[in-house]
Amino acid sequence: MAKNATPDAAASGAGPDSAPASYETALEELETLVARMEGGALSLEDSLSAYRRGAVLVAFCQQQLDKVEQQVRVLDGAALKPHSTGVAATDGEDDDL
Repeated sequence: MAKNATPDAAASGAGPDSAPASYETALEELETLVARMEGGALSLEDSLSAYRRGAVLVAFCQQQLDKVEQQVRVLDGAALKPHSTGVAATDGEDDDL
């Protein structure tokens, strides 16, 4: 029997360093950890484990946000270029556009 396993880690099947399935899952787990830590009912060892898991979750969430931000920048750059060239130069002569 593992004495060091926290109830949340055992229930979720997630080890302290395992990556969550999604951003939303990570955020939900992080909110649960914060609530438990703020509740003050965790032992020192469990608090440290929760803190470590929280650090992994925060890093995962930041990485996911960085990826999405990069994708938005690429999409914004691609979307703005075609719309800003050649349309105003026709003065309405070519109505087929």
